[in-house]
Amino acid sequence: MHSRTASWSRRDYSLRLFFRKTTLHFMFKRAFIKIDRVFLFMEEWSLFIAVCLALLTAMANVILRKTTNDFNLYWSDEVVRKVIYFSTYIGCVAAIRGRQLIRITALPQMFPALKKSTNLFSHMAVLLFAGLMIYLGSKMTMMMYEDEYAKTATLQIPEYYFYAILPLMGCMTFIRTLIAIREDWIGKRDITSEK
Repeated sequence: MHSRTASWSRRDYSLRLFFRKTTLHFMFKRAFIKIDRVFLFMEEWSLFIAVCLALLTAMANVILRKTTNDFNLYWSDEVVRKVIYFSTYIGCVAAIRGRQLIRITALPQMFPALKKSTNLFSHMAVLLFAGLMIYLGSKMTMMMYEDEYAKTATLQIPEYYFYAILPLMGCMTFIRTLIAIREDWIGKRDITSEK
């Protein structure tokens, strides 16, 4: 009787452990899918709006310069520069999702056994970069926030708005890299294709 009870309790414990693991895995999977979708929405729309703004501003300035002699948008160059700055950093986050970062490819082609270790090295380097962007970007943002004269030359927008992109990009890069590591670990290429 005692052995039967012990056997049932071991089975019950293993079933509970199995359900906990699957529930935890399911929760992480759902969380990663939601984060991925939110980041994708933010990346695509912010880049679309920023590039459209720069394009329309630059076109309007060129048209005004060519059609009139005395009227132009003196601030259009500044807008285009800030959009290039913004799209570079947010585009870095989008590149992680598309697996389009610079990677070590020659070594794994010559020695296929090194593929996982070079992927791990690449992910660790990106995580280190993201951590530096969060730390240094936060310090630079606070430095610009405390400087009341740090404003853009023509539009007089406080510079800390633009420096705040650095820690934001660092956080998004860190989370995107964790998602990529999870995909590599379980063998999935695209987390959004999972149902």
